[in-house]
Amino acid sequence: MNKDNLSRNISKPPIADKQPQVLELHGEQRIDNYFWMRDIENPKVIAYLEAENTYTAAMMQHTEALQTKLYNEMLARIKETDLSVPYRKDDYYYYVRTEEGKAYPIFCRKKGSLEAPEEILLDENELAKGYDFFSLGVIAISPNHQILAYSVDTSGSEQYTLYFLDLTTFELSSESIPDTYFSLAWANDNQTVFYTKIDEANRPYQLFRHTLGTSPSEDVLIYEEPDESYHLYVGKTRSQEYILMNLQSSITTEIHYLDANNSTDNWKIIHPRTTGIEYNVDHHSDYFYIVTNEKATNFKLVKTPVTSPAKENWQIVIPHQEDVLLLGISLFAKYLVIYERKGGLETARVQNLLTSDESNITFPEPTYEFSEGNNPEFNTTILRFSYTSLITPQSVFDYDMETHQRELKKELEVIGGYDKTQYQSEWLMATAQDGTKVPISIVYKKGIKKDGQNPLLLTGYGAYGYSYSATFSSNRLSLLDRGVVFAIAHIRGGEEMGRKWYENGKFLHKKNTFTDFIACAEYLIAEKWTASDRLAISGGSAGGLLMGAVINMRPDLFKVVVADVPFVDIVTTILDTSLPLSAMEWEEWGNPNDKVYYDYMKSYSPYDNVEAKDYPDLLILAGLNDSRVKYWEPAKWTAKLRELKTDNNVLLLKTNMGAGHSGASGRYESLRELAFEYAFILDRLGLGNIKPLA
Repeated sequence: MNKDNLSRNISKPPIADKQPQVLELHGEQRIDNYFWMRDIENPKVIAYLEAENTYTAAMMQHTEALQTKLYNEMLARIKETDLSVPYRKDDYYYYVRTEEGKAYPIFCRKKGSLEAPEEILLDENELAKGYDFFSLGVIAISPNHQILAYSVDTSGSEQYTLYFLDLTTFELSSESIPDTYFSLAWANDNQTVFYTKIDEANRPYQLFRHTLGTSPSEDVLIYEEPDESYHLYVGKTRSQEYILMNLQSSITTEIHYLDANNSTDNWKIIHPRTTGIEYNVDHHSDYFYIVTNEKATNFKLVKTPVTSPAKENWQIVIPHQEDVLLLGISLFAKYLVIYERKGGLETARVQNLLTSDESNITFPEPTYEFSEGNNPEFNTTILRFSYTSLITPQSVFDYDMETHQRELKKELEVIGGYDKTQYQSEWLMATAQDGTKVPISIVYKKGIKKDGQNPLLLTGYGAYGYSYSATFSSNRLSLLDRGVVFAIAHIRGGEEMGRKWYENGKFLHKKNTFTDFIACAEYLIAEKWTASDRLAISGGSAGGLLMGAVINMRPDLFKVVVADVPFVDIVTTILDTSLPLSAMEWEEWGNPNDKVYYDYMKSYSPYDNVEAKDYPDLLILAGLNDSRVKYWEPAKWTAKLRELKTDNNVLLLKTNMGAGHSGASGRYESLRELAFEYAFILDRLGLGNIKPLA
């Protein structure tokens, strides 16, 4: 469609057909006028989505120059030809590099030293040719470094096909295995792999053993998980001695183990599933080390003999701490690394297993993200980790666990002369309606005044215990340099302030997530960081549910909203166990087959609570092939908002017709999508013509 046709359609938003469907539960009837949108085989569904896309293009036509400018700005900051810090595994150095003009990374290695000739293992750009979407799942090299197992998804549906590449001949094995999940473990014989397959709802539920060179039809089914609330994952200990099968629901874990040197042995269990008990396992010499919440809300560390790992043999290594969340551990031949979160911030302790001496890894900035990097070697004194903050680009460090010295190996280069001293980050505290202090991470360009006139973008998530880390984004500079303040609300439902922070934002406490976010917005306005007519908010997936809930509760508080693949039709969706994640979601939100949970969930469900009132400017984003949040949730929500809202504010739905939950694949298309979002925000805040500050 040409631009003239777009212009003619600009005043005519699509109106979806109303086909009332009666949904009955607990003796109550709900009328869903847009239930029909679930039928992707219905030509009217695609026609509606395409009509919305046409309308969105027309309504955003005047921002095309701004979109191009933003895209060029963001691309200009990226070092397109770049190299990751190589990590060592045995006699090889592995790394990833990118090339200018190519959308996907290239996986490489060198043998013996970094001066050795480069060997390209996998070029995603070659694999992606001919596909509108491409995503790499598994990439796992055999213990002898001669076979590469990798899997690909070419639709965005997260249904991966597994392949095997001989790295001595670079010939692809004749066998391929469809419908796999992105977890895999090699046995130590270099001939056997264990992989997971998905069911019709995209749930990883089966573990298979495959022998290279044989037909997948001969693969041995090791285990099938019948409980729809459990997912199955497979992995390997850093010691390379054990393969672990992890059966996991939202609140319960069961782990089985196998000697990696004897791939046909019987699997043994660490601890049978006990509702509410979670645990993770690693291995060192004669012991399994287990991080668990058994009688320990913030988790504790125990160890148990490999020969008899049952719970009665668990020995406490690190007891439970009321004010410290134990995030996890890493085991090396001589060292134990302990990852913790205290006061909302991540730290680490390194303990010498022989002497029990400890050293601490800490950071000076008020808010940041710290995580372990690639550490495949067990016999090493070097711990690699990554650090970033709202103003510090992603940085890779090597920490010598013997000398306690850290070495910066690389800080992500921002092209164009980025000067971090021109920006300021802070850790603020808002007060929720029940008196709880809620943290906010905030960043801005120095020189702004707290006069209530600043445009501000506030984001959040608040679900599944996911902690929303304060990370650097060179793309975000396009907002900061235009005077936009950026803030993250660390609301309940995440785990920033400990496990109870998560538990107080789920089930029948879920509304704390929404009222916390509202309290953060009100605080930022009261402290004159911004004003309601200058305040934009954004969130994706469960963060999109957050967006829908808060604009139903306080539409007057926000000017602009971006809801990315929003989980907004929560009641109807998780009643349908044929959909991915539904049964597992019952342990996060509650089971709506129970009337108590049904009534509570329905009281905040964004789709069910759309009313005839004014709403902010709203951009809703969806993916046709999304297996996590089906396209019809944002589509139905948009249709209902169009039907009921009483304002003249902008409402746009943009559906990527060839992608899934994560949007476009490839770095260039992803940048274009982000430029579109930023252009919408800036335009609706009246900043479309504002030039970046020097």
